[in-house]
Amino acid sequence: MPFKITIVEDSHVIRSCLAQLVNTLQRCECAGDFANAGEALAAASSLSPDLVLIDIHLPDRSGIEHTARLKDLLPELRILMLTLFDEQDKISDAFNAGATGYSLKRGSPRKIKKAIEEILPGEVPMTSAIASKVVESIRSSSKKRMADEPDLSRRETEVLGWVTKGYSNKEIAKELGLSPDTVHWHLKQIYEKLRVKSRTQAALKFTDMKR
Repeated sequence: MPFKITIVEDSHVIRSCLAQLVNTLQRCECAGDFANAGEALAAASSLSPDLVLIDIHLPDRSGIEHTARLKDLLPELRILMLTLFDEQDKISDAFNAGATGYSLKRGSPRKIKKAIEEILPGEVPMTSAIASKVVESIRSSSKKRMADEPDLSRRETEVLGWVTKGYSNKEIAKELGLSPDTVHWHLKQIYEKLRVKSRTQAALKFTDMKR
């Protein structure tokens, strides 16, 4: 069964190009494309996409705000933020809202294609420049971190360790001798304890905790 991907981008030209790109990927299909966040959010539940490509600047609300709303509606949804900007504050806001990955629209179609192929199995795609900004954001936030840290169980810590390596639920289950459903349950507990909404946020926070 193909991965369902939707696109939220106000530029008709870019939206069409992204849809064509998605449809060239193996086991992927463009399940819908939208010019604004409102239409995309209204269709999210019925379409139940595996991945959403979102422009950071949309006419009715920011892509970051739309990301947060989508994650509230579909917690397991993967979100790739596409933007012309790589400012540290926008990157931090995107991941805090629940984005799974971040890619620049000015990159080549090949790079965007690679980001999509990486994000579907559970990896966290980003350019080296963006990765350095994420690290800097983590360092800044660690200075403000409260002394009390979440009380993760041994198993939750094991699961989270594999998440930081980019492993999918199925791969983690195989490594730990668990069922994918059990891994999913542990992740839900981890999200609640860490007060995060995505694998990326959990991995970043876990890395920060270990510093």
